[in-house]
Parts: sequence; structure tokens; C-alpha cells
Amino acid sequence: MVSADHVAHKILTYIPYVLVLIDLRYEGVKCNRDGGVDNHMEMGKKLLAAGQLADALSHFHAAVDRDPNNYMAYYRRATVFLAMGKSKSALPDLSRVIELKPDFTSARLQRGNLLLKQGKLDEAESDFKKVTCVWDVTSREMRAECFIQMGEMGKAISDLKAASKLKSDNTPAFYKLSTIYYNLGDHEMSLNEVRECLKLDPDHKQCYSHYKQVKKLNKQIQSAEELIQEQRYEEAVSKYEGVMKTEPNVHHFSHLAKERICHALSQAQQASRAVSVCSEVLQSDPENVNVLKDRAEAYIQEEQYEDAIRDFETAAKHSENDRQIKEGMERAQRLLKQSRKKDYYKILGVKRTAQKKEIIKAYRKLAQQWHPDNFQDPAEKKKAEQKFIDIAQAKEVLTDPEMRTKFDHGEDPMDPESQQGHHHPFQGGFHGFQGFNPFGSGPFNFKFGFN
Repeated sequence: MVSADHVAHKILTYIPYVLVLIDLRYEGVKCNRDGGVDNHMEMGKKLLAAGQLADALSHFHAAVDRDPNNYMAYYRRATVFLAMGKSKSALPDLSRVIELKPDFTSARLQRGNLLLKQGKLDEAESDFKKVTCVWDVTSREMRAECFIQMGEMGKAISDLKAASKLKSDNTPAFYKLSTIYYNLGDHEMSLNEVRECLKLDPDHKQCYSHYKQVKKLNKQIQSAEELIQEQRYEEAVSKYEGVMKTEPNVHHFSHLAKERICHALSQAQQASRAVSVCSEVLQSDPENVNVLKDRAEAYIQEEQYEDAIRDFETAAKHSENDRQIKEGMERAQRLLKQSRKKDYYKILGVKRTAQKKEIIKAYRKLAQQWHPDNFQDPAEKKKAEQKFIDIAQAKEVLTDPEMRTKFDHGEDPMDPESQQGHHHPFQGGFHGFQGFNPFGSGPFNFKFGFN
């Protein structure tokens, strides 16, 4: 099935040719002052109607030579050039017609169409703007096509909406609107417009094919967002990977999918994967605030606090009043400061996401390794004592939910400076540990219990 918009463009292409045939009904050419010009114009029209293009062209050449200001002679000759497929030769003649008669609607439309095909978008758009006839459906759609080529999608949408109002059953306009919204990444508006197209013509092949594609994509995106809301992040990632497979050629959809995958991985605390995907998005969209925040969170999980701070700073430049950015920045700064002091996670060799069981297991292993009874040399024993204290402190903090929460927010529960007035069970070394000093004078027979 040939689409209606294609037919409209074809009709427009042959407007000059049709006008020539109409003119054959009339005798004489009243706008010329030279009888020879009249004869050449008349013969050229008859030969053109008979399909004898070369002979017709000779007569229009002669008419132009005899009267260089006869805009119809140029127009007829351009018509022959177009019929012969010589658009480059037709263009100067159409330009001369417009120079002589600026309000010649058909010449404007024809030249605009030729300029559009040659990629001269600014000039084409100028011609379509200057058409002096009422904005009918065809000229609106042609100007919309020009706007599309120029990347002026908002103006194209405006013209197509106007065309659909001028002609309520204009399926080509609805189809074109749907494809524009689709290429802009607005799947919901695309779905709305293609549905309007199918209401008018349920058998419209282009609209039906496009409808199936948009509907599938729309369903995938909605499902992925529902999974994120339900904190089923791995499934959401898989669903958005499906979006990229469904539509690999539209940048907006692959960009959206990667942006949301970045968010889901960050929330799932899969920091390494999150940083990789977020970074890919930021290469093409470096000012994306949401992605900057998600990557910053992933950097915190990776304990790359300086990188996290940089991302929060960049995000803040583009969203000054974002509370989430401010809180994230403060947390990253506290954690950076803390990391330069004592990091209980590093002491036990566990991740920040470690469960209590993992923490106790790591603690027991290290406590056995650094138990002072294992060392005889005084210097080594002293080092082991400090290590043992650090290990015990780490276990104390990370297995206590309240203390661990404080530590995760950048506050050291064992630091006298940040906990003034609070009692610390390990303050003052083992002398302060429940009043018992296992490393005091006399025979050393401290026995460690793994509680």
C-alpha cells in the first residue's frame, strides 16, 4: 500500500506539469509582449503534453531568450527539466521565477522541495515559510518535513498538529507525529498518536506496524519501572536490557535504559557494575544529575570517596537545591575524613555491606592470628596487642546496629573527639576494657574467649 503522505509529495512534484496541461485549454498567452514568444510558449506546452520533452525544451529555451523577464517561460522550462529528471537544471529557473514573481506559490513549494532533497535545509525552510497561499494540509506537512530534517522537532510537531486539525482524517500526520515522538524517546505520546491513526484507518500498514513496536517498548519500560519500585533491581536491569534489544537504533531509548540500569545497580549495591554503566551514560550526557548521584553512591560503596565528592559537586552545579546531593556530599566528606583515620571494615577485611555473621567470622579468624600469646618478641607482642585491640573495637562497632549506623554516617563511636562525654569500652587500651588488663605484669596466661 502506498502511503498518503508519499502520494501527496508525488502530487506536489507534478504540480507544474499539471498546470501546463490545464493551460492547454486556453488559447494564447496574454502576459507576453512578443508574438514569437507566444508561439514558442504555445508549441512548448503542446509538445510537453505529448511527452516530447526535448522538443518542448527547445521552444522554452527560445521563449526565455526572446523575453528574459517572462517568469512563465522559466517556469515551463523548469517543468520540463523536472520531467526529464534534471532537478539541478530546474532549480535556477525556479529561483528566477521567484525573483520575478515572489508570490508564485507553486514555484516556492517546488523549489523548497528541491532544496530539501539537496540538504539545503535553511533555504528550504525559508521557502516553505514564504508560501503565500493559505496553510493547507500539504504545505504544512512539507514544512514539517523540513523542520524534521533541521532537527527542529517542536516546530515539526506544531505543523503536523495543525495539519491534522485542518483535515481530521489525516492519518499521515498522526503517523508522522507518532514517529517523531518515538525518535525523541517519548514512548507514551508516540503510542497516543499512533492510536489516533489506527482509529481513522485500522488497516493502515505503517501505523499498525509502528503500533506493535511502540506498544511492546512501552510495556517493557513500565514493567522495568514497577520492578525498581518493588526493589527487584536485578529483574529491572534485565528488563531494561530487553528495551535496548527491542529498539537498538533510537539513541533516546538506549540512553534511558542505561540511565535506569545505572540507578538499579547502584541501589542493588553492585558498585563496580554501576560505576561502569553510569560512566558510559555520562560520556554522552555529562550533566545528567541523576546519573551523577547514582555514580557517586556507587563510588561510596567502593570506598572511592574523593570520586564520589567530585560527582556530587558536579551535580550540585546543575541542581543547587537538591537535598539528596547535599546530604550525599556531607556523607562522602565524613567518610573520606574517617577513612584517613580508622576504618573498621578494613581492619576486619569485610565489605561495607557485610552481614553480622560475616563480621564475626572475620573477627574470629583475625583474633586467632593476632592473639598476643602467638608472639614472644616484645616488639612484636606490642604490635599484636594494638592489632588485637583494633580488631576487638571493629567487632564491637560493626556488630552493634546503633554504633555501626553512626560509623556508616561518618562518625566514629570509638573516637573521644566525636563522642565527648560517652564511655568507650576500649578507651585507654586493655587497661580500660572492663577494668581488666590481660597484658599486665606477671605470668601471661590470658585466654581469649570468642564471644
